[in-house]
Amino acid sequence: MESLTIGLQVIIALTLANVWLVRYSKATAWRGGEAGNMKQEFEVYGLPGWFVPVIGSLKLLCAAMLIAGIWYPSLTRPAAAAVTVLMIGAVAMHVKVKDPIKKSAPAFILLLLALIVAL
Repeated sequence: MESLTIGLQVIIALTLANVWLVRYSKATAWRGGEAGNMKQEFEVYGLPGWFVPVIGSLKLLCAAMLIAGIWYPSLTRPAAAAVTVLMIGAVAMHVKVKDPIKKSAPAFILLLLALIVAL
């Protein structure tokens, strides 16, 4: 079970890092509405501009904590719980703007993975 948890921690952390560091300025099939980058996506959701760096920082902090949690297990559950809450928010934003299920699927999958790690 421990290796499954570690594997999920790495998957979640790398996914968050990919979204916020590599794909931040790029259009993807999963962006809310017709957004072409992360800032535009937050605008689609009706969120203030200052939310972008706050949410991004929280997600990257959680990613770092999940990786560090491999060696310091006390970090794992709080990080996974925080990712769960953040992903509930992400799914809610997709629902708010009536995105098709395909667009919210990655956030929902990360929510489930984080929930598994947290529990």
